[in-house]
Amino acid sequence: MTPSPDPVVPARVERVVPILQVRSLKASLAWYVGVLGFREHWHEPGVMASVVRDDGELMLCEGAQGSPGAWVWIGVSDAARVHDDVVARGATVTMPLTNLRWALEFQVRDPDGHVLRIGSAPRTDRPFGGATEAGTR
Repeated sequence: MTPSPDPVVPARVERVVPILQVRSLKASLAWYVGVLGFREHWHEPGVMASVVRDDGELMLCEGAQGSPGAWVWIGVSDAARVHDDVVARGATVTMPLTNLRWALEFQVRDPDGHVLRIGSAPRTDRPFGGATEAGTR
């Protein structure tokens, strides 16, 4: 007989990996690697792929799974440095780097309309922007 799980110890959440629906896996891979600095982790051509950057992972699924226009939070150690890097690589910023009460954050939109909220700890040496800015872009 298989022992039953300990009812006192809850099961751990080990990972959360968003799956983003994309029109063209090839084009999306090129954008996430070339513009956001991710690297391809694995790839099933024409179906699905995984991209990673440090400890972060996203899955991209061609024409299935998920809905266009998802919003994804990406926590980073220094949002200002990531901002400057992705802008230099051609990212279209939809919300400029803003010091919000919860994060120093900026937003980019990928080729499929997904909004990527990229942020780090808020800065104590800058005033805070409006609390509604992150939800209106």
